Amino acid sequence: MSIDIRPITPDDVPAIASLARTTWLNAYANILSPEQIDYMLAQRYDHARLRTEAGDPQKWLRQACLDGILAGFAACEIHKGEFKLDKLYIHPDMQRKGIGAALVNHVATLARERGFSAMILAVNKQNEQGIHAYTQYGFRVRDKTVTDIGNGFVMDDYIMEKTL
Repeated sequence: MSIDIRPITPDDVPAIASLARTTWLNAYANILSPEQIDYMLAQRYDHARLRTEAGDPQKWLRQACLDGILAGFAACEIHKGEFKLDKLYIHPDMQRKGIGAALVNHVATLARERGFSAMILAVNKQNEQGIHAYTQYGFRVRDKTVTDIGNGFVMDDYIMEKTL
């Protein structure tokens, strides 16, 4: 079993958007309304937006393949002076195989190389599976936030932090 982590290119965008939809439907079906899921996927995983982000030197998008098959992806950026793991999604059929840990470790290396001693992320307060995984990866809850994202929807999240 070999995990290969590499940058996401514009050609990878359709597969990444499809993986995002699959993981969101699995993770959030019992947490968010179908309307909010569709709204957020349209905001964050529009092909044009992903292509722009893949070419942005201030954002780092990485995909993880397990034995040559797309298994997950991560996106990170410098956000308000902190290194933020903005996205981490592993295909439901590929979870618990070390892919999430490999991506988190990869992102932590990117953060350290850029001089950061910690990284943060936001996770839905009701996403127990995600919170558990992030805790296993060394993150701890630092704060809570509720963010209006438009269209009558909010993100009700914990901000978690990992010391590097």
